[in-house]
Amino acid sequence: MSISEKQKQTNINIQEKANLIWNIATHIVGLYKPHEYGKVILPFTVLKRFDDALKDTKIKVVEQNKKLVEQHVEGDLKCGVLKTTAKHDFYNVSPFDFEKLAADPDNIESNFDEYLTGFSDNVKDIIANFKFTDEVKKLADGNKLYIVLSEFASKKADMSPDKVTSADMGYIFEELIRKFSESYDEQAGAHFTARDIIYLMTELLIAPERDEIAANGCTKLAYDMTMGTSQMLGCLDEKLKEINAKSDLTCYGQEFNPETYAIAKADMLIKGGNASGMKYGDTLDNDQFTNYEFDYIISNPPFGIDWKSEEKAVKDEAKLGSDGRFEAGLPAIGDGQMLFLQNGLKKLKEDGRMAIIQNGSSLFNGDAGSGPSNIRKHIIENDYLEAIIQLPMDLFYNTGIATYIWVVTKEKTNERIGKVQLIDASKCYQKRRKNIGNKRVDLTDECISLIVEAYNSFTDTVITKNDILVETKIFDNSYFGFTKVTVETAVVDDNGEKILKKGKPQPQKGKTDTEIIPLYDDIDLYFEKNVLPFNPLAYMDRSKDKIGYEIPFTRIFYKFVEPKKSDDIYREIKELEAEETSLMKELFGNE
Repeated sequence: MSISEKQKQTNINIQEKANLIWNIATHIVGLYKPHEYGKVILPFTVLKRFDDALKDTKIKVVEQNKKLVEQHVEGDLKCGVLKTTAKHDFYNVSPFDFEKLAADPDNIESNFDEYLTGFSDNVKDIIANFKFTDEVKKLADGNKLYIVLSEFASKKADMSPDKVTSADMGYIFEELIRKFSESYDEQAGAHFTARDIIYLMTELLIAPERDEIAANGCTKLAYDMTMGTSQMLGCLDEKLKEINAKSDLTCYGQEFNPETYAIAKADMLIKGGNASGMKYGDTLDNDQFTNYEFDYIISNPPFGIDWKSEEKAVKDEAKLGSDGRFEAGLPAIGDGQMLFLQNGLKKLKEDGRMAIIQNGSSLFNGDAGSGPSNIRKHIIENDYLEAIIQLPMDLFYNTGIATYIWVVTKEKTNERIGKVQLIDASKCYQKRRKNIGNKRVDLTDECISLIVEAYNSFTDTVITKNDILVETKIFDNSYFGFTKVTVETAVVDDNGEKILKKGKPQPQKGKTDTEIIPLYDDIDLYFEKNVLPFNPLAYMDRSKDKIGYEIPFTRIFYKFVEPKKSDDIYREIKELEAEETSLMKELFGNE
């Protein structure tokens, strides 16, 4: 099944289930405000997913638990036996499931409490992160607990894994969170990553070893430092297994939002993934993966979001230099996305690969010697930056700004050593028939194929197909670097001679200037050619040199469009005036 076909089927499943679940929220109107619906609907969705997954082994687990209690078996041994019986890494030993709870409305609160208490500890952790017990009490006191549960217990709300795939379930959660977050009017940076973007990122990650994986499979470790509901990891796993069913991907991720963390852990539990590798906490100041290294890193960190609350911890770690994650520099306090870029770089294996989304500011923000410039300098001079791909506008649900995928690796293939590839895919998209939030365009199979073809070509070229195009250009690393040189104007005496002190000219006050000189240029020759002819008294203070790096993506791919001639503009205006006159006559008659 192609990516487009999968996307269509996914959209059907998402809309059917998400609409059903959204409609359940109408039963709590009044008791909850719209932006609070998620406190009830999200944990109930997770619990129903667990309930349906455990349905086939429920009776056996309850019976086995009774035997173990009678035999005084406790701890890890008991837990292991019950997981084996449940055929999942989680279980519930209470006599209740959603069907039985719905059959006894008079005792719903006490029975539901016993049901929640019967889960294994890993599910209790998920419930705790939802802070769900407070909501259960509120629902019960408001006489809403039974009606909400009975809606989820209906056959149309079946969420068993054989009916709804893990990938589709994850996007149902994403769709619900998107709906709820609209009521919060969240910042543009706090957006979700559509599946088409993730599929492109996965293809770029595995591109150099795709044939090897197809032939022999692989065993890899993957990490998402801002995992949300873990769908990037899920799609990467899906892609590897699609290439070779024997591929084995162990996933790790961290998320600071307790609700989305709970969903990610629940998803991993249900599909038998590495649920213990899903960690809660702020990646910037509470790193859960110190000293870990990964084969693949895939992430879409927030951009345009400040890091004031993490400032002390980040600055303290930056002082550790290469022993910490932020040795290259610190970005402006108002945007922490380049901190995540460095975090990922620190956690890459020597042959690992990272695909991470950044907005345009990471390309050029910051003068020479600033934190952002020094971060770019560190990445480029160490030859870690492999490629940057500009995505089309309006790909994301909650933001329409320009975005880029950075492909980073510590071990480039031979032909890429010392080079950076820039790919302009801004015109490679298909318009959607119906917008989803700010998402107005999609990356189809054809679009993704074209971008990957451009990446694999590793040459200056334009690739077109069916009215979509991708342009790619290759540069030496040094192309992006420059020296910012301080230029002074010397003080002279009455004879026009430079006044020297200790053999050095003295600068005139208020005449200090700077020159930006590309690294590939000879500084002295540049100065002689471009400065001295216009200011013979100029001299360079090389003690103040600063090396900077920027990636002028827009300038590199800019296409000059010749403005219309004045005669053509005049003619168009006259044609419009004539058309206006004709329309006015039709409306009001000849008079």
